[in-house]
Amino acid sequence: MKKSLWIKLSLLAVAAIACGVAAAAGFSAIRDLPEIRSLEQYAPSTVSRIYSADRVVLAELYVEKRDPVKLEQIPDNLVDALITTEDRQFYEHSGLDLKGILRAVITDIKTWSFAEGASTITQQLAKTLFLTPEKSLERKFKEAVLALQMERRYTKDEILEMYLNQVYFGSGAYGVQTAAQAYYAKPVSELDLAECALIAGLPKSPSSYSPLINPELAIQRRNIVLRQMLETGKIDRQTYEKAAESSYKAPEKTPGKKTKAPYFIDYVKQKIEDAIGWNMLYKGGVTIYTTLSWQLQQAAEHAVKQGLSGLGARMKRKGLSGNPPQGALIAMDVQTGGILAMVGGRNYGESSYNRATTARRQPGSAFKPIIYACAIENGFSQDSTLLDAPVSFPGGSDGRQWRPENYSGGYEGEITLRKALTDSKNIPSVRLLAKIGPKAAIDFARGMGINSPLSSDLTMTLGTSGVTLLELTSAYSVFPNRGMLIKPRAVEKVLGPDGRVIMQERPEKRIAMSRTGAAIMTDMLKGVINEGTGQRAEDLGYEIAGKTGTTDECRDALFVGFSPDIAAGVWVGRDDNSSLGPYETGARAALPVWKTFMKQALKDRSLKYFDFPGELEQVRIDPYTGKKVSGEKGVIARLRKNR
Repeated sequence: MKKSLWIKLSLLAVAAIACGVAAAAGFSAIRDLPEIRSLEQYAPSTVSRIYSADRVVLAELYVEKRDPVKLEQIPDNLVDALITTEDRQFYEHSGLDLKGILRAVITDIKTWSFAEGASTITQQLAKTLFLTPEKSLERKFKEAVLALQMERRYTKDEILEMYLNQVYFGSGAYGVQTAAQAYYAKPVSELDLAECALIAGLPKSPSSYSPLINPELAIQRRNIVLRQMLETGKIDRQTYEKAAESSYKAPEKTPGKKTKAPYFIDYVKQKIEDAIGWNMLYKGGVTIYTTLSWQLQQAAEHAVKQGLSGLGARMKRKGLSGNPPQGALIAMDVQTGGILAMVGGRNYGESSYNRATTARRQPGSAFKPIIYACAIENGFSQDSTLLDAPVSFPGGSDGRQWRPENYSGGYEGEITLRKALTDSKNIPSVRLLAKIGPKAAIDFARGMGINSPLSSDLTMTLGTSGVTLLELTSAYSVFPNRGMLIKPRAVEKVLGPDGRVIMQERPEKRIAMSRTGAAIMTDMLKGVINEGTGQRAEDLGYEIAGKTGTTDECRDALFVGFSPDIAAGVWVGRDDNSSLGPYETGARAALPVWKTFMKQALKDRSLKYFDFPGELEQVRIDPYTGKKVSGEKGVIARLRKNR
């Protein structure tokens, strides 16, 4: 007997013994096999997408980025390339390639390792779905048994479709659809032969052959696949040569692939996760439609960036160093409560802390309209008068009297509520709160959607209690909305992977104040724009109203205002609560940001007017005495005297 024949027979004997050992090990582990029936309910982890109201993709959420497609959507060239390179007998075998297994065992014995896997497509799918990647006889046995079970339960096309949607293709791409988008920025159905061959060659070593990492190696691997397709008659010589000569160019990275409106997306993710759970959000392939307008979001981001740039330059000229100025902006639809735009800071990459929804900062005089609205609801009117003169109250530091002061200094004596609010006078506002009582004001503020803790003393009217910008903007939206508070919302609906609605947010409404009271407050806040601290916005050319806010030493600057359709709030400050610098008030630091945003937000909207109920009348009054006059004195809205 020839020596070579003896060696072959010896190897076969050893292989048989190895197979027996493997079988014995396999039978001992068979009780641990997963239930193949679980595939009936199997749903691969897929991409969830968040859309704006104008149907712009804002973000994609996933653990494994995967977009499943039907087999009929996958080009024949890709199917042929994959079968040719991975499992040429796929449509003939019953899940196992016995010749390949024997060949692999002999090789493994020669090298005393698991150098060859001899796995069919079905085995690879079984390993991906059910098993760990460890190399052992026990795992190989389980893989084989599972493959046989899968072949009995599913058709070849079903197995192939699962494989093509499940397998990892490198660079974060799971499944052929995501791979086509990652490497060619096109759907898998549009891939040409060369592109199909490149993707089909990736499962052998996804990280090594990824064209985004090793383009030259990826081309070499692609051409091997093409040559195998030529050898098996899947393509002809001319087709092979043309495809093999093609080069690879990575798709350009577009800005659209990164998360848009990141502060808003964080806010939405928290809401959705609380409702449907983390797994469904990140693995379930849900579609989330939000209330955000991408057009207005871009306008908001531009306005904040421009405003902070100008403020930063002024601070530099004043010699202020340290933390840079931060800004936040919230815009809401008055009628629906839908959040239209959200900016939570100057740069999300530097800080993801959302200053629009989370930070509780002192609003300063921007809180005064809450107090004045409470007074209007309790029988006061715009022409009621208050004394602007020195006053003291118990409760100061060290047992002394507290003596509030006006920001601008000086006193004007008897003035109307309208003038006190228009000019943002502190002393009359404190006197007003003393009349209605802090408890009544707190209860009213709660009804307006202010949920943050509020100080139960007279300083509350000066905005000494921290609130979020979202709370304050939502409260202001009550005025143009006929006294109706609508809870802010960010999500319209969430669709499951089958297209059915699994979550829907409808507007939550409640009456916060009377319609006439809301109209009177709107009229008073129009006065701030036309006659007072908000005059920088007077030239917008639309029906608008609002209020400035500034805290001690200009640590916080705010402007919150509204049109008949949109309520928007802007905050500017520093994270360490240090000063923005002298004279950086709400009118100077925040109002220009608000104005820039609202100019864009309103430019394509038809002119609308604020609500004016029939129970109200317009009269001219003296801003100091509150008495009705003729001539050029201010026009105010008040309840009809003879009703």
